[in-house]
Amino acid sequence: MTRELQSGRRGPEKAGSVIVFLHGYGADGADLLGLADPLGRYLPDTAFYAPNAPEPCRNNPFGFQWFPIPWLDGSTEAQARASMEKSIGDVNAFLDGVLAREGLGADRMVVVGFSQGTMMALHILPRRDDAVAGIVGFSGRLLAPELLGQVRVRPPVMLLHGDQDQMVPFADMGLAERALSGANFTVTTHTMRGTGHGISPDGLGAALGFVREALG
Repeated sequence: MTRELQSGRRGPEKAGSVIVFLHGYGADGADLLGLADPLGRYLPDTAFYAPNAPEPCRNNPFGFQWFPIPWLDGSTEAQARASMEKSIGDVNAFLDGVLAREGLGADRMVVVGFSQGTMMALHILPRRDDAVAGIVGFSGRLLAPELLGQVRVRPPVMLLHGDQDQMVPFADMGLAERALSGANFTVTTHTMRGTGHGISPDGLGAALGFVREALG
């Protein structure tokens, strides 16, 4: 049984495309939904969603998590895997609901993740039946690259990472790019120079260019 994810929505009443943000560990949907303001100026036909992850964060009771992180919060690997599996079902149900609500096909959706949200996006979207228009992943990593043989679809991917990231190593972007490219994904990368674990203005601009091209 899936858990209903709570999300705000911004954009026109009748949208021709949709962007879903998946936030990082310990944050919430509002943390990324604010990006709808600068992006919406260039994507006036787009609706924006940013759900809260389904679980309270073990390290931040005011934030949420898609799954616990053993080396940060003392959870076990088994707990992290079980939690992620439940969250995968929740996200899939949420994405299906958004598409039905907006009356759009998957090819009119882009999913943008940050950190743990990127990990979820890169794992979930290639395993759905219908490909979304694109995946944007900030400051994350590809989980279980050895399982890429299980993917069903290969939407285009853009990976962005700060070269001063102290939370998720910058090298993880290259590891993800090589694994995804080796599995026949089309992958674009962008280095946010001088940036830590965050989203820089140049990174947001590069992501916007990718999204506009993906949505046609």
